[in-house]
This record gives sequence, C-alpha cells and structure tokens, in this order.
Amino acid sequence: MKKKQAFIERIEPSFGSSFALKKYESRADDQKPFWHFHQEVEIVFIKEGNGKRHIGNHISNYYNGDLIVIGSGLPHNGFADRLIGAGTEVVLQFREDFLGPDILKRPEFIAVRRFLDLAKNGVSFFGNTRSEVGERLESLFYMSNFEKLLEVMKILNILATSRDLEILNVSGVTLVHSVQGADRLDEVFSFVRENFQDDIALEQLADITSMTVPSFCRFFKKQTGKTFVEFVNEYRIAHACKLLADDPMSITDVCFEAGFNNFSHFNKYFKRITNKSPSEYRKELALVVLPE
Repeated sequence: MKKKQAFIERIEPSFGSSFALKKYESRADDQKPFWHFHQEVEIVFIKEGNGKRHIGNHISNYYNGDLIVIGSGLPHNGFADRLIGAGTEVVLQFREDFLGPDILKRPEFIAVRRFLDLAKNGVSFFGNTRSEVGERLESLFYMSNFEKLLEVMKILNILATSRDLEILNVSGVTLVHSVQGADRLDEVFSFVRENFQDDIALEQLADITSMTVPSFCRFFKKQTGKTFVEFVNEYRIAHACKLLADDPMSITDVCFEAGFNNFSHFNKYFKRITNKSPSEYRKELALVVLPE
C-alpha cells in the first residue's frame, strides 16, 4: 500500500489579511475527508447542508447546516456530503495570536481567551448565534481588509458570549498530535469509512498500519482514548442515525445497513451512545424540519 503524506495542514493567510478566508459553493466530490490538525482556530459555517462530523473523539451528524469552531491543535476529519441546494460553506482560519502576541492578555479579551480554550474541545452553535454569525461570515467577502478585521473581532465576541452552544468533546480530547500518528489514523479512518458495513478484523488494520495487532490496539487506544471496536460501533451508530432521519427503511433494515449483524447488539449500542432507542430517536426526528 502506498504511504500517504502526514496530514498536518499548513494554512496561509489570505492576501492582505492576517487570517485565511474561503468560500465553497458546491460539493467537491474529488475532495475526500482526511484526518488532520493545524495550529489555526477554524470556524466553519455550512449553510443548507447535512452530513457526518468527526472532531476529536466526537462522531455525530448535523442537519440543516452547522456552525462549528475547531480549536488550535484539535484533530478532525474534513466534512463530507455537506452541501445541498443553494448551500454554501465559509471557512475562517486564524492563529490565536493573529492580533498580536499579547492581545489575549488584555482585559477586553478575557471572554475571547476563555472561549478559544473551550474551542480546543470543539464547539457547535445553534439558534440565533448560528444565524447571526453565519450572516456575518458571509458578509466578510464584501468588505475591505480593515473592515474584515473589525468584523472578525465582533464575531469572536458573539461566539465568546453565546449560550447557544454544544461542547463536542465534553470529557476533553486525549489524541496525541504527531506526524506519524496523524498519518496512520487517516489510513485507519479512511478504511473504516469505506468498509464499516462489513466485518473488520483487527489483522486488517494491523496490516494497513504496518503494526502487530497488540501494537495497533495500544496505538489506537492511546491516540483516540477508545478501543477500535468502540470507534467502529460509534461510526456505525452515526450512520444509523442518518438513515433513521433520511430514509424510510425499517429499523431492522437500518441495523444491517449500518453494519450490525445482530439486532439486539444494535439496540444496545444505539441506546448506550444516544440515550434513546432507535424508535424513540426516529420519533423525535419527526418533530424536526430536515432538508429535502
């Protein structure tokens, strides 16, 4: 198997700016999600889209778009299958010290400093915060560089003082940030993405990562804070949640389509991860307006 590059992403600021700003207006089928991390804080606003998110130890789905802040050094997978219809995706990336090495020590930035520390666990925003910040992020493309800088500061203050948020890694992230670790984890996650519906033997992953089975198990637990079996089952449950939301198939069919070959095992894991049975989860989703 050909060895991939290690995915420590290098980010360059946009021309004339101290931060990077990008906009995507259509889904890029040739851009596969990959496991990576970077020093920059990343704010992602996805308008009118849905898909899986894998940030730190957290795996879940989002619907009708999302607003996420990924803190410095937090490993994450790129988003996939996210844009629908007239959806857009805005990505803002900046170093914590992009306003100067001592700016966060100023009393006016206490809330922002605390927020950037919190963002190292990954934060998702909803409600009025998501709407307001999303509009502000989209408006950045029509401003001068000086106006952009002022607006980014306003955005950070809104996020830092908002209560419309969910911390994605409540217990913290134990992932080790290393070139070799990121490289191997990307290979493992890519393999799981393509094969989670099948039985996966530990010997297959040991071969992919050029390790023995015991070494791979120790490596994976150290890097992710969970066993490989726990990770695969969480990924399968995330896929099952998406099927329950998007597809009219029966819960039994969802079980097997998500990669479980035992309905009792599926029910047990589903309730352990979501605190609901599959039928309860589907009933709750029926009360939520999802994108067509």
